[in-house]
Amino acid sequence: MDIQNIIKNLHPLEVKVILHYGKGDELSVENIERDLNFKPGNGNQALSWLAAKGIVVEKRRETAVFYELTDLGRSWKEKGTPEERILELVRIKPGLTLPEISETLELESKDTGSAFGLLSKLGLFGMNDAKQVSIILPPEQLNNGRPVSGPAAERFSLVRAVLENGAAADGGVLPEKTLGDAEKQVIAGMAKKRGATGAAFRATERETVFFTFGEEYAALAAALKQAGLSGEEIGVLTSEMLETGAWKNKTFRAYNVQVPPARLLTGRTNAYSQFLEQTKDKLAGLGFEEFDGPLVETEFWNSDALFMPQFHSARDIHDVYHIAEPAAAKKIGEPWLSAVAAAHENGGRTGSRGWGYSFDREFTKRLILRSQGTVMSAKTLPHATIPGKYFGMLRCFRYDKVDATHLSDFYQTEGIVLGEDVNLRTLLGMLEMFATEVAGAKDVKYVPGYFPFTEPSVEVHIKHPTLGWFELGGSGIFRPEVTSSLGVKVPVAAWGIGIDRMALMALGLGDLRELFSYDIESVRLRRWVG
Repeated sequence: MDIQNIIKNLHPLEVKVILHYGKGDELSVENIERDLNFKPGNGNQALSWLAAKGIVVEKRRETAVFYELTDLGRSWKEKGTPEERILELVRIKPGLTLPEISETLELESKDTGSAFGLLSKLGLFGMNDAKQVSIILPPEQLNNGRPVSGPAAERFSLVRAVLENGAAADGGVLPEKTLGDAEKQVIAGMAKKRGATGAAFRATERETVFFTFGEEYAALAAALKQAGLSGEEIGVLTSEMLETGAWKNKTFRAYNVQVPPARLLTGRTNAYSQFLEQTKDKLAGLGFEEFDGPLVETEFWNSDALFMPQFHSARDIHDVYHIAEPAAAKKIGEPWLSAVAAAHENGGRTGSRGWGYSFDREFTKRLILRSQGTVMSAKTLPHATIPGKYFGMLRCFRYDKVDATHLSDFYQTEGIVLGEDVNLRTLLGMLEMFATEVAGAKDVKYVPGYFPFTEPSVEVHIKHPTLGWFELGGSGIFRPEVTSSLGVKVPVAAWGIGIDRMALMALGLGDLRELFSYDIESVRLRRWVG
């Protein structure tokens, strides 16, 4: 061991530990921080550094149990335990039933039942045929309503003692080793290790590691003394030292120019968030107005208003997340409900024959998590300005097998363009912008598609360098069954594109799950250059 080289690299905390203790002493974090008046955490730092250098070695480990007083325990200390409160109430007002006791003391039924069971076991309480509780202990064995002798008195005294000790302990933490056998037995019944909200104490186990100095300790301590090091050396020259001249009486630590600098972690915008914001800015710059809405929608707006028949397979429980409580909305607004119902049944005033089935006005109230962003396009139509352009970036939910291009919780960018001159060419121009300018795709193709609410319908596909071709989203011209039912008489071009998939391409990723990675290092390295 190169003693001189080690001395040069010792931190003042390590120097203090070496000089304060001797060969054969047991060192622990708790002992060091107490004996040397270290700040919390400094003891762990000093021992870790000394162990890494081989100056100290582990000698043994010791596990101890500690009891921490919970908020419930503090309440019991101030107001009394359930047993104490129930005993006092029954003494003043005998003949109450357990439900009446719970209501009077504002206790949960299970707590009242547990307390009654314990008091009965201790011979304090009894219950008659009318389920009325009474004290059965002779009056001479009570003093101000409390038992003066026997197991009951001992129990009450021990419980009160551990509550008082727990409150008085440093930080509300009571070491088990400070308790007697009877107190240990009582507190163990009042404590839980996990989920301790319903217990007076939280029990925890702490392992203490004890170290001792290695073989080179004597030579190292002698070398420190010879070098005149005390652990009080100054590592930083402050402006105050310069102003007062205090630096003249200080000893400074040697400066090691070979120590690697600390890593500087600067703040940075999440690449996916930046991509979304720049996409919004691009659409807003083109004159689009942004819309948004709730995550929970009715079947009416999510599907019925889009002329999707109520027997469509995409509305099955295996494709849509249903809301358990409340399960349905109270009502659907008119005249939209009647107009949409007529369009489904016989076409209404849309010029269509409809789907030819009896529209279920109760089913349409069912609440679900929004499964497609097009729901907001439908809700915007009755209030849209003509001509007009609208878009949204909407969170959607579907049952789906999660893989590189599918998530069950995903985002869509949704939009509509309304006007007399809107046609398929208008729509294809928008799709090209999304595919090339936003997603950055080089290879794009348009494929005929089918959606119940658009005709014609178009799917846009892009080619990923590793994943190959995949669908970016669907689009089309809204059918009259959709627009006429919602009061719009002009053509409407609509699209619903996976913004997550566009980001996949634009950010050079190979898996959608990387957009929501918990690996902070990979997220920090990711950049979006729009």
